Amino acid sequence: MPKSAVVTADAPAAIGPYSQAIVSGDLIFTSGQIPLDARGNLVGGEIEDQVRQVMENLKAVLHKAGANFDSVVKTTIYLRSLADFSRVNAVYESYFGQCPPARSTVQVAALPRDASVEIDMIARR
Repeated sequence: MPKSAVVTADAPAAIGPYSQAIVSGDLIFTSGQIPLDARGNLVGGEIEDQVRQVMENLKAVLHKAGANFDSVVKTTIYLRSLADFSRVNAVYESYFGQCPPARSTVQVAALPRDASVEIDMIARR
């Protein structure tokens, strides 16, 4: 099955040898997004601000691929600290309707650019 890369200037460019997302058939696989703005600057502040930036990045990537948050079937959230779990949930749930996607959340030792959160998604077109 052929695949194609998704590229949008409305989200930060990849900081390594990967695509913002890949479309294969009717599936969209986003790369993990950390709280970078579209120019590649790390967004600081509270964890809520960082999650909001990540979700807005993912929204832009999904939109470019012809999807939206209603199309998302699975997410993975990577946190440097599970102590942020409830605060992350408060922002995350505001992006989904009545049928949120399946999800995994894990604590990790480190993330690129010393970020506190990274999220990736799988969606259908």
